Amino acid sequence: MIRFTRGIVLFGACAAVAACAKKNNAADSAAAADSAAKAAAAAAPPPAPAPAPLSDANILALLDEINMADSANGNVAATKGTASEVKAYGREMERDHHALRKSGQDLAKKINVTPAAPANDTLPATSTKMLANLNGAAKGAAFDKTYIDQEVAVHQFVLSSLQSMQTAATDTTLKATIGKVIPMIQQHLDQGQKIQTKLAAAPAADSTKKK
Repeated sequence: MIRFTRGIVLFGACAAVAACAKKNNAADSAAAADSAAKAAAAAAPPPAPAPAPLSDANILALLDEINMADSANGNVAATKGTASEVKAYGREMERDHHALRKSGQDLAKKINVTPAAPANDTLPATSTKMLANLNGAAKGAAFDKTYIDQEVAVHQFVLSSLQSMQTAATDTTLKATIGKVIPMIQQHLDQGQKIQTKLAAAPAADSTKKK
């Protein structure tokens, strides 16, 4: 917020009409500027409220959504992928994220917390679009690239989210569990990036062989 401060210091008296006119004009200009500033401040929208911090119930719900989505995507890649690395990666994602989802559900029961998605949760809609994107991609190099690019982006998001969730979690068991999961997600990300680099280099390699 910009604060305007006006200070008017008058020395002597106005001895001439011209001097008085100048003073009046200055005062009018200052008053107009002050009125404009007040009008602008009144018209400005109030600041948006800060988002509510995630509760343990929110965290468990989000983790369940993430693991369910990536397990489903992995299942598609395991059957529709062409490159051996992509198919193997898809099987691993399906297996690991299914296991993580089961562990999260067991943990929720253990600490007696019922998962509840936060307000305005967009993960289900995003996951549905991603799965549709995979199912709609043509089988072959196009599908492989779509899946791996998607997985790299997903695991970057998940890794960042887990770090925030670990800070927000209040239950010590939940906090410790998230800490144990982070290295696995980092490993998934590293694997995905290696495959992504290999797929990107494949067309160039094929082109060189043709020459």
